[in-house]
Amino acid sequence: ITRTENDMYARQVSMELKPRSRKDFTHQIEAEILPLLRKQKGFKDEISFISPDGKNVVAFSLWDNKESAEAYRHGPYAEVNNTLSKLAQGKLRVKDFEVANSTFHKIAATQKAA
Repeated sequence: ITRTENDMYARQVSMELKPRSRKDFTHQIEAEILPLLRKQKGFKDEISFISPDGKNVVAFSLWDNKESAEAYRHGPYAEVNNTLSKLAQGKLRVKDFEVANSTFHKIAATQKAA
């Protein structure tokens, strides 16, 4: 797979919500976190998933490149972590990814010529 300088980067945050915190979580995302993310250089999108029972959350933020995601992680993410930690049971778990494919963002991995 070849990578280009236009590759997107993703950060995954997962957590277990405290009981009856689903509404608070979605409100915090809309009212506080999305406005903060939209101000960050290189931010492209935020996608959050909540399990049907309302216990588990997985959220992906998409960035124009690794450097933008790293700048966010070393800066404003501390505020986001503080906000979300109040709704979580246990610690938030964070993982970083390179985006291999996205139909929405029209990203596809290309194979190197053999």
